Amino acid sequence: MKILHTADWHLGKIVNGVHMTEDQAEVLKQVIQIIRQEKPDVMIIAGDVYDRSVPPKEAVELLDQTLTELITDFNMPILITSGNHDSPDRLHFGSRLFRENNLFIETKLSEKIPKITLTDQSGPVHFHLIPYVEPADVRPMFPDHKIQTHQEAMEQIVQQIKSNEDMNERHVLIAHAFITGGMESDSEERLSMIGGSPYIDAHIFHDFHYVALGHLHQPQKVSKETIRYSGSLLKYSFSEANHKKSVTMIELDDCGKADIERIPLHPKRDMRIIEGYFNDIISNEDIAPSEDYLHVRLLDDGQLLDPIGKLRKKFPNVLRLERKAKQSNLGLHEMKQIREKQQMSHTQLFEAFYQEMKGEEIPPNRAEHIHRTVDQLMKQEREQ
Repeated sequence: MKILHTADWHLGKIVNGVHMTEDQAEVLKQVIQIIRQEKPDVMIIAGDVYDRSVPPKEAVELLDQTLTELITDFNMPILITSGNHDSPDRLHFGSRLFRENNLFIETKLSEKIPKITLTDQSGPVHFHLIPYVEPADVRPMFPDHKIQTHQEAMEQIVQQIKSNEDMNERHVLIAHAFITGGMESDSEERLSMIGGSPYIDAHIFHDFHYVALGHLHQPQKVSKETIRYSGSLLKYSFSEANHKKSVTMIELDDCGKADIERIPLHPKRDMRIIEGYFNDIISNEDIAPSEDYLHVRLLDDGQLLDPIGKLRKKFPNVLRLERKAKQSNLGLHEMKQIREKQQMSHTQLFEAFYQEMKGEEIPPNRAEHIHRTVDQLMKQEREQ
């Protein structure tokens, strides 16, 4: 069976004030062309279909147009799970009706883990669809276990699947999660750390023939070849400038052995970082004019008159301008504090702010109240 693994479309994404819908439409045309050439038997979208819980009209129209073309032209099963950016209720709308057209959307867990079974000449292949969930969402399903972390939640989900299935048959698991060892970028929203760590150990997935992951934007394997992030379709921050975006094609043989190929995607406008002195960048003929999205780092020390205006005559899509010489003057202690805060959860940031303002650690009872409030706000945001 031939499987196309994609994830993290983030339709409706805005990068540095620029709407990415046109670029997303272009890269989705490439995905459709890949499907036309490779003829996969099934397509996976492993979460973060949209970039936010209330997507703009243009993003909804683009998804509608793309799915309609895929279903009409190829009649191929499409398996979609929700990610941490998606609204489960909105993405779930119409899902029962869509099943009649081979479009399977799972956004919520119930007592029975969603499963779609497809058949090829060698027999069944079972696809287990696990949407993004918080530990609190899973806790009621397993009242006999004290689930506090994403790891504990996923362990119980996987154990239930394995206890109800013949694992000698072929099994593919689809999940939107943060697997320990995966390489992050700045454009991935931190998963909730309320009640514990968001990280999940890859070893709990080792019994599946392939694990199709979403959340991390860089295409990569984690722990073994068959546990993979397909990565996002486009670069969504300059921290991804060196990424090579792609979709992943998997061919499962009769025994479930996976032959894996990454098929590259080519954006209409790349996202790049240029570094140098202002006059060199402007006048150097080796640096060709470009409509790519650029982060320009200038090495000049002196004053410059309207550098962004002059740069945009040659590079109309300069999104960020940085004076690197000034940036390097930050003290080491200040830089360390910035890096530490980038790794903090929402509650940890509030606790650090409280300590900075009050000169003392937040009392346990207040900390617990803040944890509950942040948890509630995050749930409300996802349900909007």
